[in-house]
Amino acid sequence: MSSDYIAWFEDLGFGDVARVGGKNASLGEMVRSLKDEGVRVPDGFATTAAAYREYIAANAIEAALRERLTAMKSGRASLHQTGEAIRRLFLDGEFPEGIAEAIRASYRELSRRSGQDEVSVAVRSSATAEDLPEASFAGQQETFLNVRGERALLAACRRCFASLFTDRAISYRETQGFDHLQVALSIGVQRMVRSDKA
Repeated sequence: MSSDYIAWFEDLGFGDVARVGGKNASLGEMVRSLKDEGVRVPDGFATTAAAYREYIAANAIEAALRERLTAMKSGRASLHQTGEAIRRLFLDGEFPEGIAEAIRASYRELSRRSGQDEVSVAVRSSATAEDLPEASFAGQQETFLNVRGERALLAACRRCFASLFTDRAISYRETQGFDHLQVALSIGVQRMVRSDKA
């Protein structure tokens, strides 16, 4: 079921951080390691770093992104102006059809596994930069809950990509000395569950 653009949680583990980020790699490890112990982790899949990078290439975002960051570093633009402009680049973009169809097909499969026509999902950001003792990227990108339907899912995925460039995330990477373009974003699409009926 996995492809260049999609990986199912059951196929992921701690060795996949560069491909799907820390959060999604951890979810995969939980599914693989805890299922036999009777721990029920909601099913789902992740988009890959390759999908993020292809989205950037297909929408010709990189040159404008570099230009905005250079303007900020030279004092010609504020952090807020820079973040807003970069996020707009992602939000105005379109998914290449191969990636869009991979996400749609995986969502249909997740719905089938869940016994529903259109399952409600959490759409979660997972950056590929590994947390270090002196730098943690946890909680810097967006999550969207109760997303239902293919169109809403693709819109939420686009917003996750854009959230790699929140003002907070840009500032943090600048402070920590991380290259903005070396970090990619994976999206976890996970079935929503009610905690009171777990």
